[in-house]
Formats: sequence, structure tokens, C-alpha cells
Amino acid sequence: MKANRRSGRGEPPPSSRLPAGKVRVGADRRDAALELAVAALGFIATESNELSRFLALTGIDPGSIRTAAKEPGFLGGVLAYIAGNEQTLLAFAAHAGVAPEEIEKARIALASAEWECDTP
Repeated sequence: MKANRRSGRGEPPPSSRLPAGKVRVGADRRDAALELAVAALGFIATESNELSRFLALTGIDPGSIRTAAKEPGFLGGVLAYIAGNEQTLLAFAAHAGVAPEEIEKARIALASAEWECDTP
């Protein structure tokens, strides 16, 4: 059994197991969600009306966006902002070349990954 663990075969180490009923968000899925959220932030930044609205709703200073983007939950919040207005949602979905429902799926993937990381 020890040889199997060294070779990467066998059961995963106890620290990588999740409690029953918990599902790990795949790294590929989370990476895709992060990529979409970064694209959404870029979309907001290039649309002056959207940027003004985003800054007003979030209370973030324009000079603080880069710092805020490093905070847990910020990029999920960007996707929530996009999804919160149908016109913005449809415009960004067309810009990104994704179905509008993919934006909500990405937001959920980011929220699930953050929640999973925060639990002991």
C-alpha cells in the first residue's frame, strides 16, 4: 500500500477528502469562471456608463479597483453585477460569446470555490 501512495495510486490523502455530500469545484471550472469574471470587469471598464453605475453601486473608488479585485468575492460580485441587469447581462454575454446563463454558473462556481476554501 505504501508503494501505491508514493506512485500516486490508491486513495487520496485524508486532507484532500471532502465530507460526505460536498462536491469539490473543479480547477478547470473555477479557472474558466475567473477568466469570465475578469473579462466582465474589463467589459465594465470599457463601457463608461457601466463603469459609472458599477462604481456608484459598489462604492469603490476607481483607483481602488485593482486592490479590490484581489479580495475574495470581488470577481463573483462583478458577475453578480453583470447578471443583475438584463441589458448589461445580454450585452456582456454577446461581447464574451457565451450564453447568458453561463454567467450565473460562473458566479456560482466562484462562490462555491470561495466557500469551500473558507471552511476548516
